[in-house]
Amino acid sequence: METKKWTIDPAHTNIHFKAKHLMITTVTGTFGSFDGKVESLGEDFSKGKFEFTAKVDTISTGSEERDGHLKSDDFFNAEQYPELRFVSKEVNNVDGDEFELIGDMTIRDVTKPVTLKIEVGGVAKDPWGNLKAGFSFKGKMNRKDFGLKFHVVNEAGNLLVSDEIKMEGEVQLAAVEEAVEA
Repeated sequence: METKKWTIDPAHTNIHFKAKHLMITTVTGTFGSFDGKVESLGEDFSKGKFEFTAKVDTISTGSEERDGHLKSDDFFNAEQYPELRFVSKEVNNVDGDEFELIGDMTIRDVTKPVTLKIEVGGVAKDPWGNLKAGFSFKGKMNRKDFGLKFHVVNEAGNLLVSDEIKMEGEVQLAAVEEAVEA
């Protein structure tokens, strides 16, 4: 079976992260600019290779002030480390269309293993004949493992921002048609 290449379709993809604020509410953020590519064996993603990057400067949480703080050295330091990156190392089938995707996440200058739970939505052609594939994913990580060091505790002892960050999203891939040489 031949290797098939895919790219993220940004118009049909959303990537979110969530953190607790004061440990009583959840704040959700997104990245406005991201890219990704996948290699599969035909339409079989169980042995796939996954790569994803996001531009830190495009972070959005709905608050300009908070976004600026997240881009600062307290968190991502967008000026010195403009991208975060995920590169898969291993894919394990859990049950049917459910997989565990293990890879290296790099934020700032720190690379650590991260495990994502993936559910394959399927493969289909759009009305124009383009082959698409869909996934849902969920995962979590400790932000301090990656040097996102901001730490404030309020008078009640609650963290201003949780250490655990949840990641989730819906990803649509578009098959890349290989040019045929004559």
